[in-house]
Amino acid sequence: MGKPGFRFRSQQFEMALAVEQALALHESLLVEAGTGVGKTFAYLVPALLSGKKLLISTGTKALQDQLLHRDLPALLDHLSASAQVCQLKGRSNYVCHYHLERHLREGRFSRREDATTLLKIRAFAARSDTGDRSECDELPDESPVWAMATATRDTCLGSQCADYGRCFVMRARQRAHQADLVVVNHHLLCADLALKSEGIADLLPEVEGIVVDEAHQLPETAIQFFGRSWSIRQGQEFARDLLRIGLAEASDAADWIHWRDSLEQSLRELRLAADSPSKMEWSSEHPRYARITPVLEQLLEDLERLYVLLQEQAVRGEELGLLLVRLSEMLAFFPHFLPKRESQASESDAIDDEQVLWLDVSRTGLSFHQTPMDAAKAISLALGERPKALIFTSASLAVAGDLQHVAHRLGLEHAKTLCIDSPFDYERQARLYVPRGCGDPNHFAFAGLMAEHIWPLILHNKGRAFILCTSLRMVTALHQALLSLQAATQATGLHIEWLIQGAMSKAAMLHSFKQGCAPVLIGSASFWEGVDVVGDQLSLVVIDKLPFAPPDDPVLKARIRRAKIRGEDVFGQWQLPQAAMSLKQGAGRLIRSESDVGLLVVCDERLVTRGYGKALLKSLPGFPLIRDAMDAMEFLTKTRADGNLPTPLQVATPRQADRELN
Repeated sequence: MGKPGFRFRSQQFEMALAVEQALALHESLLVEAGTGVGKTFAYLVPALLSGKKLLISTGTKALQDQLLHRDLPALLDHLSASAQVCQLKGRSNYVCHYHLERHLREGRFSRREDATTLLKIRAFAARSDTGDRSECDELPDESPVWAMATATRDTCLGSQCADYGRCFVMRARQRAHQADLVVVNHHLLCADLALKSEGIADLLPEVEGIVVDEAHQLPETAIQFFGRSWSIRQGQEFARDLLRIGLAEASDAADWIHWRDSLEQSLRELRLAADSPSKMEWSSEHPRYARITPVLEQLLEDLERLYVLLQEQAVRGEELGLLLVRLSEMLAFFPHFLPKRESQASESDAIDDEQVLWLDVSRTGLSFHQTPMDAAKAISLALGERPKALIFTSASLAVAGDLQHVAHRLGLEHAKTLCIDSPFDYERQARLYVPRGCGDPNHFAFAGLMAEHIWPLILHNKGRAFILCTSLRMVTALHQALLSLQAATQATGLHIEWLIQGAMSKAAMLHSFKQGCAPVLIGSASFWEGVDVVGDQLSLVVIDKLPFAPPDDPVLKARIRRAKIRGEDVFGQWQLPQAAMSLKQGAGRLIRSESDVGLLVVCDERLVTRGYGKALLKSLPGFPLIRDAMDAMEFLTKTRADGNLPTPLQVATPRQADRELN
């Protein structure tokens, strides 16, 4: 491109040509592009030059921001392209004039400062062209007050709203229809696909092609949207809205306070009946079924009586009509969790053997879920409605170089596939260290043993480490174990800055890590991907254990049961590929540029002692494998002293690693 810092990469060019062809011929293409390929430019350049109206979907806000504020402006300038670009978000990201003014008018606030905050949002809305809450500098995007200034699908009045003409959501959708390239996230894309499958009007504009980046996330996101769920929190919100709307639009029709109180009491009883926190597949054989069912049946009877009342009163107000729709959806959903009654048989949708019913009981909440075991068929039908180019890409799609697993999960068995290796010199830049003696990752003493193995590495590396855990419980246990070791080695004089998930926001943790002198970040799922720390500040990445899905997960249990009936290998076809992609994502945090060097530590010996470890190793970048603690320490010493690392003699080559597995 002739720009300072530009490097021609044959891998990037290869991907760009494949994307160009897919766009031109309306083909489906799956591309795994290793870290450093530059996949974003590899699809953006042909996209901008194609002259087609396209949709780009991402899995993380960080990538959306990168596309909109860095990559696209740079390419539009360099290519002298005139394409119109816009971002479209879900409804709850935009200020709703109606609900903002209603809350200010009613003045019901749990805290005095909420009124002041809402006035700040009103001032922002008055001067904003977009109404996008992320652009409001006066208060953080996660502030709970935003709930009073935004709408949801349940509470949006649509074209019946008095403020419809100046609605920020409608303006955003109009801009999207006029734009050449629209950037969305996977949640909005899947919401649109789910609505298409139900024959409901589109959220997103019709396009000639869709590019899905971070595509490894799409199957699980789609499963959420093609399933259905209901939580006690939704019930509580419905009860509060029932009181407010009933008093406002039909105060003489019923004792709305009584209805609110009665529903809230039923919801409390339902949560108590669910007992202690757990996730459980729902069936009449479950011990809690007998306790929950009578309470749920009583709640359903109360809601059926309320339905008769709302049916009579819905014509008196627009929001009463919305309440009736919400109640109808609940009445259609609950019978799936109860013994069938003849009167319900025609009112509820059928459940087939491709779906699973399960409950998620948290410390204070309870949610009911109807989840498809996979969304491949639904995705395929929704995406294939009209001919268009479909491009799916990520740094972690393949399992040992094979893309068939993700192709199957996306319903794209006939798509073209392409695996492009990273241009990084992993044999020189990194090592994979699997310590001996960490023990069984499921044993209660594992956190302590793991801490003993990695603490010397942390000290030797002066922090600058990510510790990626497979659960929040492990985050806490490992932090405590490391603190105990630190207390015993205060004489080192090294001041470790501990950054623990849950203590602050993700953005604040990353900022502190990048600025810290000896930072150690301990995090769970959200730090395994979409996190980019280039250079010496991150030269040690530790993974606690192989990221297999929990065996007690209700959906996984149902998949295993179905697989046994069909004679399928659920481990090889589902669990192992998912673990391989997750492991690759975590490992990908380490080497982010041609000059990066570092050590990846996986404290799970199953990676080298079990037969399936070979497939996992082949799915990782080409890090030479070491098993000796002294080799690990020596490598860290060299990363600090020399950017041009020689390959140590005592390093397992891929063939030697295979022999160790066998």
